Formats: sequence, structure tokens, C-alpha cells
Amino acid sequence: MKNVPLVHKTSKLQNKTLVFDFEGTLLRSTSLFPYFMLVSFEASGILRSLVLFLSYPLVWLVGEYQLGLKIMVFITFFGIKKDTFRIGTAVLPKFYLEDVGWEGFEAVMCCERKVASSKLPRIMVEGFLKDYLGVEAIIARDIKSFNGYFLGLFEKHKPTTSYDVKVLLTSKDNSIGIVGSHIEYIDQKLFPHYKKACFMLRSDERRNWRLLPRECYPKPLVFHDGRLAFKPTLISSLIMFMWLPLGLFLGIFRVIFGVSLPFNVSAPILAFSGTRSTVSWPQSSFFSTENQKNQKNMLYVCNHRTLLDPLYISHTINKPLSTVTYSLSRVMEIISPIRTTRLTRDKDRDRKSMDKMLSEGNLVVCPEGTTCREPYLLRFSPLFAELTDDIVPVAVDVKVSMFYGNTASGQKWLDAFFHYMNPNPVYIVKILERLPTSQTCQEGGKSCVEVANFVQNEIGKSLGFGCTNLTRKDKYMILAGNEGVLITAK
Repeated sequence: MKNVPLVHKTSKLQNKTLVFDFEGTLLRSTSLFPYFMLVSFEASGILRSLVLFLSYPLVWLVGEYQLGLKIMVFITFFGIKKDTFRIGTAVLPKFYLEDVGWEGFEAVMCCERKVASSKLPRIMVEGFLKDYLGVEAIIARDIKSFNGYFLGLFEKHKPTTSYDVKVLLTSKDNSIGIVGSHIEYIDQKLFPHYKKACFMLRSDERRNWRLLPRECYPKPLVFHDGRLAFKPTLISSLIMFMWLPLGLFLGIFRVIFGVSLPFNVSAPILAFSGTRSTVSWPQSSFFSTENQKNQKNMLYVCNHRTLLDPLYISHTINKPLSTVTYSLSRVMEIISPIRTTRLTRDKDRDRKSMDKMLSEGNLVVCPEGTTCREPYLLRFSPLFAELTDDIVPVAVDVKVSMFYGNTASGQKWLDAFFHYMNPNPVYIVKILERLPTSQTCQEGGKSCVEVANFVQNEIGKSLGFGCTNLTRKDKYMILAGNEGVLITAK
């Protein structure tokens, strides 16, 4: 059956207020379990998510949208600190966007003013609906809390107390379209004169919807947090729990023997255990074996995907390197086979420190200052351009299937372990052409900012990534609610 739009875009609808059911109108999947599994795993770890997984037969038996919903809410939220809960804005939006159906998205976005109803707790959907869809009011239930901790129980739902909803429904245009199949929490007394246009969508119909392409996202998805790299459906969660014992062993094994040993020893061990590396070099004679012997110290400038970037670059060029970091944990500093130095965010001190390290040998820097998972590059700090004209851009990318090896709000000392817990993590390293003298500060007369932007664009073109002006501070304010300053580290 050919997909047809639920609501046609017309100028008449631009001034209407649309009321829609979030799960029944936008999401292709029919189960709420994956979203509670994400919250359980990211907020409390493996144990709570395992309890939720084992409880699903009971949830299914009593009805996932009825008593089963309350069971999942209780298991997921009981005892979680309320003030620091940011999963609804930092983790879930990525998975919502990947589950949105194109047809439902077009229907919702045809109206300028929108009111959303959701069966999920407000704290799980409010950030996504307001930031990405421009929803002006949300009809959803809150979770009770006591002394700053969630109790895992729904508050009594009182939509009539919502000021935002009242304002929308008492405006001059009181014609409201309701789209979806699960409008349960809307008090009909609020809508004395609305025009009801209700589309009852079957679950099999939604599953046949097309995925919303990334280029059609309401705004670019640049930042997201959390460790899980996949949507934890019932089947994929089972696979994860079955993999964890072997994954934990592999993670420890790969870190001990892969990170701590010299490359000529660790490379075959990592390859035998399932890791993969893809390396490419430019055609320039500058990188020939004979020329490399006579080279002076080089500054390698790369984008930042995980804390292992400098290590893989050192392996690729087969030379000892030093690197500078903002927030590398003490654990990784101890086991790192290459020299690391912490930056202080004091420009003069950092410049002197980097200049000294470069005078002693090859240096690799990540001017983004933090990692970015999505196909985007953050703004490059121009400090590196002041050090030397001998600059080699390096493009880095990482492919994982189960766990992310970086985090904004989690335990950073576990980053390498999570990366190596993936069944077959892939590292892609592309050594680009040395920076031409015309694009340098000292010989080329370019400003530091121009050099930084040029390097960013070259790396972006090599990887097919978009270049942004976002910074480390932007990332941490969005994901963790702070400026990314590491006060203590293990």
C-alpha cells in the first residue's frame, strides 16, 4: 500500500493548533521497552537494566501500555536522583529521531502550533518535543519524588492545571486536530469548540513508514551522551547480556595487552581479538621512508573521536608521539604507552608546554578539545597554529556496534574499556597532505584562526563531516550541565 500523508500541508493548517499522541503518531516502533531500558542502563548501569529485562514477561502479560507501564516506570526510576537526571535531553533524542517515521513527522510539522500527549513520563519526552519539534505544551505525567530522589510512581495526572495548554486552547483559533491512536490523557472539557480530526493509526501501518533521513531532522543532531550505541529492543538487549561476560573479558584483555604494550607486539594481539584498523596515506613523496628519516618534529592535528586517537596515530606513523589532553583520567595516564600532558586552559602556559613538547619530539593535538560522535567537527582552537608551520592534518573516525568509548557525564576512566568491549571496533586513520606553506602562519602570513579553519575543512572533506562553530563548552552545557572542567579524576 502506498504511503500517503496523514495531513496535507496547506496554508489553512499553518494557523491551527495540532494535538497529537507522540508514540502513536511519530514513532515507528510500538514498544516503549527500549526507552526504559536506555534510561535504566545509562542512569544505573547493568544491574537495574537486567532487572527490567527480566521483568518484561510480566510487563507483557499485564499489558505494556497499562499496568506494565507502571512496572517499567517503577523499576527504571526508583531511587534515581532527580536534579542530575539529564538522560531525557542528552541520550533519548538520538533514539527518538532514529525511530521517527517520515510520514508522521510531516503530519506533525504541518501545523505551526503543537500540543503533544505522551504515555511516557514527562521527563523522558519534554526535552525532545520542545527542542526538536517546537511543541508548545506537553500533556504527560510527572514522577513523584522525595528528598530529591524519584519514587518510581506517577503523580496524579491533572492536565487542566497546565498553564501552557490553557493558553493554547483559549486562543482565537480553537480548531484543533488530534492525530494518533492513544489519546487518553486529554480532558475533553478543555476543548469545547475544537474540530476533531482523528487518524487512528495501526501499529503495522506505522512499522511500514520510512525512516526520517538525517538531512530532514528539525535541527542537526551533533551531541548526545550515553554508552549504548544501539536501540535496546528485547532481542538486542538479550544479545547484549549474552555478550557481556565475553565483552568484559575482551575489554580488559585488549586494554592490558593492546594499550599498554608497544605497537609491534600489540597489533597482532588486537587484530586476533577482533579489532580492525583502516589506514590511508597521501601520495606525496614527503611521506616516503627516506624523507621521514630526515624530518624534523611534526605537529599532527586530528579531530577527536575517542581518547585512543593519539595512540592509533602513533601506531599508524610508527613513531613515538606525545599528546596533550584536557581531561584524561589518572588510570589512562598511568597505562598510556605515550607521553601525555594536561592542558590548563591558560593560553600562555599551554602554549609554552606544547612548544616544549614539540621541541622534544613529534606531537599530536586534538584542537576540538573534546570528542564528537556524530559526523560533525567542532570548532578548532587556533592555538596549535602558533607553534609551527610543520603541520600534518589527520582524519580519524570510529565505528562501534554496541558501546560508545566516550562520555560527557559518565566515568571517563572506563572509556577505553567500553570501546574495546565492542565485538569488532573499527578505527579509521587518514594521514592527509602536509599543510602547504601558503596556509601557515609564519611563512604563509595567515592568521591562526584561518589556519585552524583550513585544517578543520580539510579533515571534514576527507571524512565527509560537517564543520560547525560549536565548542567543548557547548557540548558539556548541553549534555552535562557544566563547562566540562574536570575537578577530580581517577
